[in-house]
Amino acid sequence: MVAIARNISNDSLEEIATEVVGCSLCKLSRSRKNAVPGDGQTSAKIIFIGEAPGKNEDEKGSPFIGVAGRILDEALQKAGIERSQVFITNIVKCRPPGNRIPEDDERAACRPYLDRQISLIAPRIICILGATAYSSILGGKSITQNRGKIIKRKGQKYLITIHPAAAIYNKNLRHALEDDLSSLSQEIKKMENLDRNTILDYIDG
Repeated sequence: MVAIARNISNDSLEEIATEVVGCSLCKLSRSRKNAVPGDGQTSAKIIFIGEAPGKNEDEKGSPFIGVAGRILDEALQKAGIERSQVFITNIVKCRPPGNRIPEDDERAACRPYLDRQISLIAPRIICILGATAYSSILGGKSITQNRGKIIKRKGQKYLITIHPAAAIYNKNLRHALEDDLSSLSQEIKKMENLDRNTILDYIDG
């Protein structure tokens, strides 16, 4: 099976999910139980991108459903963001053995799927969860230095934050995640208000 760049008008999240579930492009396909394409709607304003599925995700085929997922859900709730309003996925769609960091060839094999998801959804902001996603997407090195910052690249906004798994045993990091998602919520509201004012200006004009 080969990941092919497609005309976006002929693509869909459902099509991508079907391809991911049957994918054999890298060695992770040989050890997985279930591939994890991602979860959410094409209309999502925010895409959350983490590192890779864990044990629970591999068992069920859904992203962020373990302890880290519960931490993310709680942080979303405190920020006033509905999980149903976002799209959640990972750099790689299959669990690396022993939860090791995905290797370069594995990231490269999965990248076309992620790029297609981003193109279809066209999110207002992409929220990058953790160092692996940061390095893979933006070539970043320091989460500590850039955590909580909104970066714009090629017209796309990104918010950098920690991976929820890092907050499992560290309450301070949990507060940091909550603060960052609160900033994310405020940024989305600011963008929506700007859109609304632009429309009103157009009507008045």
